[in-house]
Amino acid sequence: MATKLPLQTSNNVNVAKAAAAASRGGKTIEEMYQKKSQLEHILLRPDTYIGSIEKHTQTLWVYENEEMVNRPVTYVPGLYKIFDEILVNAADNKQRDPKMDSVKVVIDVAQNLISVCNSGDGVPVEIHQEEGVYVPEMIFGHLLTSSNYNDNEKKTTGGRNGYGAKLTNIFSTEFTIETADGKRQKQYKQVFENNMGKKSEPVITKCSKSDNWTKVSFKPDLGKFGMTHLEDDVVALMSKRVFDIAGCLGKTVKVELNGKRIPIKSFTDYVDLYLTAANKSRTEPLPRMVEKVNDRWEVCVSISEGQFQQVSFVNSIATIKGGTHVDYVTSQITNYIVGIVNKKNKTANVKAHNVKNHLWVFVNSLIDNPAFDSQTKETLTLRQSSFGSKCELSEDILKKVAKSGVVENLLSWATFKQSKDLKKSDGTKTDRVQVEKLEDANKAGGKESQRCTLILTEGDSAKALAMAGMAVVGRDYYGVFPLRGKLLNVREATTTQITNNKEIENIKKILGLKQNMVYENVNSLRYGHMMIMTDQDHDGSHIKGLLINFIHSFWPTLLKVPSFLVEFITPIVKATRKNEVLSFYSMPEYESWKESLSGNATGWTIKYYKGLGTSTSKEGKEYFGNLDIHKKDFVWEDEQDGEAIELAFSKKKIEARKNWLSHFEPGTHLDQKQQKISFSDFVNKELILFSMADLQRSIPSMVDGLKPGQRKILFCSFKRNFTKEAKVAQFSGYVSEHSAYHHGEQSLAGTIIGMAQDYVGSNNINLLQPNGQFGTRNMGGKDAASPRYIFTKLSSATRVLFPKDDDVLLNYLNEDGQKIEPTWYMPIIPTVLVNGSEGIGTGWSTFIPNYNPRDIVANIRRLLNGESMVAMDPWYRNFKGTIEKTASKEGGSTYTITGVYEEIDETIIRVTELPIRRWSEDYKQFLEALKTNNNTPYFQSVKAYNDDRSVDFELHLSEENMMMARQEGILKMLKLTTTIATTNMHLFDENNLIKKYASPEQIVEEFFQLRLQYYEKRKRVILENLELELLKLENKVKFILGVVSGEIIVNNRKKSELVQELGQKGFTPFPKKGKPVEAAVAGATDSAEEETSGVPGSRSTFISGSEYDYLLSLAIATLTLEKVQELCGERDKMEKAVEDMKKATPRSLWFRDLESLDAELDKLDQEDAEAEKEIEKAQKKLRAKAGAPKGGKAAAPRKQAPKKTTKAASSSAMEIGDNVVEVAKPKGRQGAKKKAPAAAPVDDDEMMDLAQRLAQYNFGSTSENPSKAAISLDDDEDDVVVEVAAPAKGGRKPAAASKTVKPPAAPRKRGPAASKKQPAAEVVTVSPEKKVRKMRSSPFNKKSSSVLGRLANKEGEEESTETVAVETSSRPKRANRKQMKYVLSDSESENDSEFDDIEDDEYDE
Repeated sequence: MATKLPLQTSNNVNVAKAAAAASRGGKTIEEMYQKKSQLEHILLRPDTYIGSIEKHTQTLWVYENEEMVNRPVTYVPGLYKIFDEILVNAADNKQRDPKMDSVKVVIDVAQNLISVCNSGDGVPVEIHQEEGVYVPEMIFGHLLTSSNYNDNEKKTTGGRNGYGAKLTNIFSTEFTIETADGKRQKQYKQVFENNMGKKSEPVITKCSKSDNWTKVSFKPDLGKFGMTHLEDDVVALMSKRVFDIAGCLGKTVKVELNGKRIPIKSFTDYVDLYLTAANKSRTEPLPRMVEKVNDRWEVCVSISEGQFQQVSFVNSIATIKGGTHVDYVTSQITNYIVGIVNKKNKTANVKAHNVKNHLWVFVNSLIDNPAFDSQTKETLTLRQSSFGSKCELSEDILKKVAKSGVVENLLSWATFKQSKDLKKSDGTKTDRVQVEKLEDANKAGGKESQRCTLILTEGDSAKALAMAGMAVVGRDYYGVFPLRGKLLNVREATTTQITNNKEIENIKKILGLKQNMVYENVNSLRYGHMMIMTDQDHDGSHIKGLLINFIHSFWPTLLKVPSFLVEFITPIVKATRKNEVLSFYSMPEYESWKESLSGNATGWTIKYYKGLGTSTSKEGKEYFGNLDIHKKDFVWEDEQDGEAIELAFSKKKIEARKNWLSHFEPGTHLDQKQQKISFSDFVNKELILFSMADLQRSIPSMVDGLKPGQRKILFCSFKRNFTKEAKVAQFSGYVSEHSAYHHGEQSLAGTIIGMAQDYVGSNNINLLQPNGQFGTRNMGGKDAASPRYIFTKLSSATRVLFPKDDDVLLNYLNEDGQKIEPTWYMPIIPTVLVNGSEGIGTGWSTFIPNYNPRDIVANIRRLLNGESMVAMDPWYRNFKGTIEKTASKEGGSTYTITGVYEEIDETIIRVTELPIRRWSEDYKQFLEALKTNNNTPYFQSVKAYNDDRSVDFELHLSEENMMMARQEGILKMLKLTTTIATTNMHLFDENNLIKKYASPEQIVEEFFQLRLQYYEKRKRVILENLELELLKLENKVKFILGVVSGEIIVNNRKKSELVQELGQKGFTPFPKKGKPVEAAVAGATDSAEEETSGVPGSRSTFISGSEYDYLLSLAIATLTLEKVQELCGERDKMEKAVEDMKKATPRSLWFRDLESLDAELDKLDQEDAEAEKEIEKAQKKLRAKAGAPKGGKAAAPRKQAPKKTTKAASSSAMEIGDNVVEVAKPKGRQGAKKKAPAAAPVDDDEMMDLAQRLAQYNFGSTSENPSKAAISLDDDEDDVVVEVAAPAKGGRKPAAASKTVKPPAAPRKRGPAASKKQPAAEVVTVSPEKKVRKMRSSPFNKKSSSVLGRLANKEGEEESTETVAVETSSRPKRANRKQMKYVLSDSESENDSEFDDIEDDEYDE
């Protein structure tokens, strides 16, 4: 059997033995597989325990010549470690015995002896009952012994694993332990030799009670470390370590080294040793920010030069590589500094690790039961949560760090890094560059490069136009490069964004621009001029501005070089007549010319050039042939130019930009006749137009709640009389054609879809019908079908919200020679509150929640009755959750929106409603991704029973997870709450000025005053139209009687003679209108529409000789006495209507409109209720089929609590004065269920005309009887069909037999507001008797001059030829009223658009 070889003290010896064994022809089994004792293993594999026993060279801090020095040090980590173990043991004693007051260290190089002595409680000199040896021998001479094994006991000592001092003993030739145990009055001494292989018997003597100390002396086994003596570097490193202990223990412990006290009394003194040494190489001393956070944490911060430095201690152990404690402290500093730096320089994009590289952090900490990466204890690995204490740095030290220079250093570093990165894309002056789509000038980059011009165009089509111009100017000095869109705003962009931007890189290459170069001239560039060639619209101006901003940001001196930056302008309008062509470069210039034409506009053809692509190649050659006209130089006048550019593009100038836009004056434009344009003029007169247009596209109007795109859609819906559905794609084309929409079709289709959506969280009242898949709450509308597959039309409520009677009152805009949408529509309630709005524009953004239209109507009624409004809270149609006000302040309120859940049992949660704008699909993904702290799925399964309108999730989870959810709060865990605020409600007011509203009530108040004025205007216009109709009727009766009696002879006479005679006989002239100037200039051909145009403000001219066409064009069949009788009856009805309208008040008109809206809201409520029933029914079937549980026990709030609001009953249109109506108390959410007011029957595909609308006001109407005789009188101007009821036989019927019409009832409320029934005001009407009356002088003839005067002064007004279907209300106390129906129809088709009187074109199906 092989003999076990004694353990050798060198790895080399063992290797040599193995080699010798191998040379003998192989090893035995015993030699191959060996078992070693713990002691043998430590000596055999020392690197596992004390680190490497080889010499290492590393740059470290050492103490020599009475100062700290950072230099390369050659040392053996293992030797350093065995010294450190003894030193840390001494420091640990301070934690066991706070009375400890001294540590004495001796490093005797000559004798190769190191000793460490500390005061305080000594090691108990007593025999261990279990081990049978003295405790000092056990803990210093036996492996794996320690007092730190109980992890339940929180200790702040350095020892942990039971090796410590034993390792020092093992790697020493001699190891002596001495201790005085004053408690037992025993002094102990024992000597170990030969790597702890030999020990002497302990020597125990008596000592006094005051003697308490421990001393360890050892002679390192230098041979094991490859050394012959203690070298200087090792001694310097050990000395520094003694200073570490002095700094950690502080002023309560005196630390001596070789008999000399170390002058360190605090951690701050210790830190100063480093900073003093570092300051020697600096002109300015390093800052020092110190904070003693608590008894366990001391932190000091200074700055570093681009590389993170740290000096840290855990329980006096030097963690030279840092660890979690250093990260804990450093992260607080870096996060704070990151915020400051990135706020000062938005493009810096500084991260935490960048800040860390500029810090020098010192940390002295005491941590419970620390854990390290290895026995060498260089890195702390314990998690922060287990530290046993917190180190939260105060705001004071963080501010001091920020002011220490680190922020400035980081900003400088960020600038340098950005500059370095940007230089990568620098251009150079070379003859040729390779850039896609560049048409390079032949002489660019050569000797004549300063004469070359680079033309930057807006897109490829503009490049084609420029290339056509090259045929005129040649290719030698002109290059062309198309831009792909809008350039990046480099002023606020990050370096990454700029370097990754291909457009910027190409421009730099083409021009030969170098980063940070200061250009006094263009000699070093490939081109001497940069010409910008964009469309003549707002977006074209923006592109110019972005290019100017690009140059100004990086090379501001280039803008001062004369003629470097130029622009190429093209006509925006061309007027052509025969061979004469006039070009206009701005709209004000064109408008001025148009005004100068007066009535002489015939023959001119107008063409608008909004894009460069509109111009032909021939025109392009003409442009370049007259470069002096088309080329404008940008000039730098003074520093105000630079300030203006910054104002437009810098995020730092937000408030100044708001002020700039607030002072915008309509009509501002840049005079294109000037040859030179200053940058400030460009910004303040041209670029501001883009900013305003962008703002108007993003922020809705307070009046109608619409943005321009939405308003164009509504305008075309009314113009087309959009009651028959059409595809969204087709309708979007119609809108583009008829409303001068200049943006993408896709964007327009998206807006149409958005106006038709009705899922929860979208519109409370959708203005268009969603006939098809318009999107659901499943994906927030993103799941809408393609516009070519879905259909839409006007919703029934839209014309109720936007009454036709108001159309003629609006201010319609004009573009490209055609009338388009009005400045704003005038709804009967502020629709911006009904459907809400949000958007981000230049300088401002807005967010307005949805509100309950019932609440809005109720508040309007209160204002009409002179009462105070009730505060309104957001409300979303069909939302089942709750919306609660959580905070109120001067600028608005904050609301918490909560979904609905219920706990079915201990393992199932059912979610039946989500917060507004949290979509089902996204929420499902969130639920499935939700994890516990153990990174396991929170839910065992997520079952979805949702449909397109409702939410229904069934969540299965363990009981443990249910408990966790309850502790955290189920609403919070499931993210079933969101917040909205009314603090950012910006809208354009009636004067088109941006305004902030603090509350929805403020919006209602402002809207109310404006809307009331328009009801007054409506009343006035309706009266004027009725009087004109009466005047026509009088004149027709008079004319027919004159012809019948022979007083007026029509046959065989010239028209001019007849016209003269009619004028002499006092007939009122009604001349037809010619085309307005806009239409004539634009070459419009639809004369019929122009003649009936009723848009105020159109400069129409009257056609000579047409004054009496309305009489002379009467058909022969109308020249009868029967016709006169019918016209007399019609006149009496009109007289009554006029009188009734005169008695009506604007408030009563408004009340009537609100009643109509209530009826529409009732329909919506009924539809929603029916849909809800269907959903519940379907879900019950699905859940029953799936075997899902039916009910729960603890449900979250389900419904929004009803608010107690009131609603005033409407006044009749016949009321005289502003009568105050009694306010009824609410009767529940739905209110009293009443019938809607009866209205005259109207064809589904036809909107009501004037007379039908009058019928709704019950003006001069009579009861209808099915038996009637009809007489038709035809003429070209008016076809009047009078239906006369046959007289009832048998005399009067009893009163009870008559059908009395009940007064209109207030419809039930959608929300909480309700009203009592109010009797309608009585309407007394007199039906015309069936006999011919004698003609008398009409009272209207006396008024003819005044009415005609109003006619002449009212531009754009034309006689209204309408269809009237009148239904009467009953008259009290009379039962046998004759029922008559009067129908006036004009010569137009029944399906003619209601918008003929204000538009130029008719839509052809």
